[in-house]
Amino acid sequence: MGVPVPVQFQSLELWRHALVASVRGEAPDLSARQMALMLSVYLGDGPHTVRGLAQVLRISKPAVSRALDRLGELGYVRRERDDLDRRNVLVQRTATGGDFLTCFAALIDLAKDHVATIPARVIEFATETAQPTDAVRPAWAIEAAE
Repeated sequence: MGVPVPVQFQSLELWRHALVASVRGEAPDLSARQMALMLSVYLGDGPHTVRGLAQVLRISKPAVSRALDRLGELGYVRRERDDLDRRNVLVQRTATGGDFLTCFAALIDLAKDHVATIPARVIEFATETAQPTDAVRPAWAIEAAE
């Protein structure tokens, strides 16, 4: 059974358009985990540590480390020892990472403009329920609904 979704209120169409533009561009593709880390580091209050990022994203520290390895190779983040506590490694922003996110934000703005021009129509999602399950709903959305 499909669930009608008006496209003009369709955040997935916005996300799809921005991601397609990103994939077509020159910048490297980032996984969802890598993008979540980038946004957490650049938009969240710091300082950022592997432990802290793992807690915020609710993923393992090794998963954070692997993603940070790739982001470091790209020059989007760098890791430095905390001078106050040498056991901690701080995740730092870089100009290259800031440039990447600035460009990605511009793609989202262009996608927003594109989605605004799409005539109202209905798409059918093959789902059994109109509501997302708690398995795919972020914790903040579950808490807000309660």
